[in-house]
Amino acid sequence: MHWHWHWHGHGHGPCRPSDVRSAIRSAVAGRGRTTGSPYDEEALSDALLVASELTTNAILHGGGITDFDVDVDGPAVRVSVSDRSDRLPVVNDPLDEQGRRRTGGRGWPIVCRLACDVRVSGLPCGGKRITAVVPVP
Repeated sequence: MHWHWHWHGHGHGPCRPSDVRSAIRSAVAGRGRTTGSPYDEEALSDALLVASELTTNAILHGGGITDFDVDVDGPAVRVSVSDRSDRLPVVNDPLDEQGRRRTGGRGWPIVCRLACDVRVSGLPCGGKRITAVVPVP
């Protein structure tokens, strides 16, 4: 069974990380109602964390979220977040030039560690779309 949730930025107000997390919970709960097996909150936590990191990065570094999709297909959640920036995600060195610990910069490694597949693609109208697939057994 396949579940899909879509949000498009025009006319809906700004998208927040909590909106994407709610969409994931709804989609996974819908899968659970169909299969008769409730979802495991602990298993879902990886997908929720990935969604938070992708949406927060889009807001802080990508000029805002323009679009997002959540797909639940079998034992995996696919989260796609689009933003206005063409800049690719980067991994920041945790220390700056003076050896002081930087704040931030750890979101992208978290996404890459928790997702079994991550893709970044440019959009025809500018900006980018990041799609991460996270197992949710």
